[in-house]
Amino acid sequence: MKQTKIISVIAVICGCIAGSSTNAATLPAGTTITVSTVSAFSSKTVVGRTFEAKLAQDIAVKGHVLLKAGSKVFGKIASSRYNPRKNDPLTVELISVSVNGRNVAVKTNAFQPGSPPMTGRQAQYGHTAGTLMITPGTLMQFQLLQPVTL
Repeated sequence: MKQTKIISVIAVICGCIAGSSTNAATLPAGTTITVSTVSAFSSKTVVGRTFEAKLAQDIAVKGHVLLKAGSKVFGKIASSRYNPRKNDPLTVELISVSVNGRNVAVKTNAFQPGSPPMTGRQAQYGHTAGTLMITPGTLMQFQLLQPVTL
């Protein structure tokens, strides 16, 4: 009797492990992720600062929706004009996506939203004028550089 209980407990545990591994899904490298910003930032925001966004559309693989539109996504400022001695353009990249309450790390390409205005002379010497503001609701599109297991 005792042996039967132990065997049935082991069978249940194995079934749970097998079930959880079949639920795991992978987003392949190259998957396009379109997000809509939630927080505002600018071309003069400090490099490394994070921002929040949400998925603008569902992400499906082989007809199965793996990430629903509206899921939280987090990104970071990869380069900016925060340092006045540098004239780097604003570039951002995604760092994680929220899946069932946990953040899963992602590696995406850098995205360069818009461009600040330029005068003819500034364009000639590679300098920009003004500050580019990214407001909530701005759409940005990224591609995964590495597969992500959810």
